Amino acid sequence: MQPQYKYFAFISYNSHDIALGKRLQRKLESYRMSATLCSEHGWQRRPINPVFFAPYDIQPGSLSQEIQDRLNASRHLIVICSPHSARSEWVGKEIEYFHQLGRTKNIHFFIVDGEPHSGNPDTECFNPIIDTLGLPEILGANIHEQIFRWSWLNKERAYVQLISKLLGVEFDAIWQRHKRLLIGKSIAWAIGIVCVLSAMIGVYVMNQPIDVRLKLNEVSYLNTNLPPLRNAEVVLKLQNEEKRAVVVSLDSFAVFKNIPSKFLDKKVQVHAHAKDYLDVDTTVFLSENLTIDIHRNPSVYGDVHFQIWDEDANGVPHVDVSILGYKDTSTIDGYISLFIPLEEQRDKYHVTSSVPLQRDTVCMPCGENDILIIK
Repeated sequence: MQPQYKYFAFISYNSHDIALGKRLQRKLESYRMSATLCSEHGWQRRPINPVFFAPYDIQPGSLSQEIQDRLNASRHLIVICSPHSARSEWVGKEIEYFHQLGRTKNIHFFIVDGEPHSGNPDTECFNPIIDTLGLPEILGANIHEQIFRWSWLNKERAYVQLISKLLGVEFDAIWQRHKRLLIGKSIAWAIGIVCVLSAMIGVYVMNQPIDVRLKLNEVSYLNTNLPPLRNAEVVLKLQNEEKRAVVVSLDSFAVFKNIPSKFLDKKVQVHAHAKDYLDVDTTVFLSENLTIDIHRNPSVYGDVHFQIWDEDANGVPHVDVSILGYKDTSTIDGYISLFIPLEEQRDKYHVTSSVPLQRDTVCMPCGENDILIIK
């Protein structure tokens, strides 16, 4: 009948290698074996558990009773091998004590630094007690063995080598599954990193300011006889902020600088005001190049209003007037009112009258305060 042990393994180490020792303990205790092997060998899913790791730096001297008790209660001894542990008297004593228990076959070596059998005390990783006791030829699991191109994969291989020896199973029985899990984890990590980077790039792009160019497009009848658009004032409304710019002409555009990218493809308000044109208030989806339609105000040069006076500044009624063929007759107060369609409009009009006039031209825009006086 197999003896019962409290600990699956005891880790022997030097204080210089404590970080690697703790990591090894975590790796062994958390290692999940395949369900098939667990069923075949009667293992738990985490069969290497618990593993004893002394949480303090051992002082020189004889092995304490506590350490002896821990070694007695451990099925295996794992020696973390490095030039530091090779020079450690305490590590040597733990190996010697475990050997005296008759469990030499259960001593395993995990090389984290140095070289085995180098003969150089600065690089030798095996404690001299091994030769003193005449232990059989040792091939420890070495995290620096160059099997694969990537060092992390060589470390994983060394962990699996140690696990296979602890459990007494073929290395390949565990390693092939372990590689598949590593590949799966690597893919998951890669996908996660890509997602994180994509999110970071997205946030970066969203916070990068852009310049928005806005052009005005006249959709009314383009009358070359009228003054062209000049210096239109444009306002871009972004939530609680307003950006202002000027469109010098229909052939140019306004530039709104440093617009947060988060507003792209979002609805924004645009207001445009230009002399001789109808004001524009519209909502658009923001893009880096905007075109806003604008209409000329037909009343500016189309509504013709003036008064006909005599030399005594009295309104003259019943005077027939014609402008571009559009006719009207002055009211009792001498007022004339005509509308000229947009396509025929001018910035000034020649007036044909049934009575002679001192001046026969009306400059636009005009109003009821504009006067033509008869001769």
